[in-house]
Amino acid sequence: MAELLPGDPVPNWIAPSDSNPRYSLQATGGRWILLGVLGSAAQPEVAAALAAFTAGVGAGAVLDGNRAAALLISADPEDRAAGRIPQHVPEYRAIWDETGQVTASLGAPGWLLLDPTQRLFARWPLSRTAGMLATMAHLPPPALHAGMAVPAPVLVVPRLFEPDLCRTLIAQYGQTGGQASGFMREVDGRTIGVQDPSFKVRRDHLIEDEALQAAIRARISRRLIPEIAKAFQFRVTRLERYLVACYRADEGGHFSAHRDNTTKGTAHRRFAVTINLNAEEFEGGDLTFPEFGPTTYRAPTGGAVVFSCSLLHRALPVTKGARFAFLPFLHDEAAAKIREENLKFLGSAG
Repeated sequence: MAELLPGDPVPNWIAPSDSNPRYSLQATGGRWILLGVLGSAAQPEVAAALAAFTAGVGAGAVLDGNRAAALLISADPEDRAAGRIPQHVPEYRAIWDETGQVTASLGAPGWLLLDPTQRLFARWPLSRTAGMLATMAHLPPPALHAGMAVPAPVLVVPRLFEPDLCRTLIAQYGQTGGQASGFMREVDGRTIGVQDPSFKVRRDHLIEDEALQAAIRARISRRLIPEIAKAFQFRVTRLERYLVACYRADEGGHFSAHRDNTTKGTAHRRFAVTINLNAEEFEGGDLTFPEFGPTTYRAPTGGAVVFSCSLLHRALPVTKGARFAFLPFLHDEAAAKIREENLKFLGSAG
């Protein structure tokens, strides 16, 4: 495997931390991330680098968990048992590379600094810990890592749904009040639905009325698909799910940073669509794309924000009222084949 060089995207990996058995690199986007590829802290040079690191990061001057954070990756099981890896969450935490695959993918032991889009910014040998810390102390804010603010590559399309259709969809939701909504996670090679209120709080209602489904398809076909073709040169042929979602302030409605296509059961998804149904009636709840800074996105009532399912995004907590949105996914015929092939991975992890 070729050594990663500055400018190269760093491949995603999943490995255990003390708090998360499936800590995923791709969920950390939007910050400067320092990877300490350590091998074994039993080695004197590694122990010396860790001592210099903990002395140098101080009380939040270099790492604060939001602007910048560090992941210290150990491939030696004895490091965990002996407590040889320092931790001060959220500023820095240990990653336990039990299989050695993460370490192998990142190359020789050293410090790797990732920019907020998870491309390699710089790397240093462990012996140059002081120089690494000096560089990190003078990094720009994450939103200006490119030397300027870079907008997220999203499409905003107003006037997809008429006000009457928006009210009809909210009324349909009101007939059931919605069901608690989970999210998809890969467990033992299968894609299963899980719920974690610290990560997501939302209630969903599926539209089953065929005439209403047809009205929705007609508007998306006439008003949205041509705009996606214009902006992204992608021909949408499939719509997945007729779902009205509600984020309520009194429940702490939110959805933490995630991507929509990271499991076998969701790998076919190409574009996510958020169509606001009552944009003037709630506070908070906007979309953000952490890899592209703190800018928030809120389409007007009946309008959509459209974005690649590969983009890291989150729905901020609703602080007043209730936010209603229609949330389909879009894909094409090639992706439909992927979806069909991956159906065997859906279901119980056994």
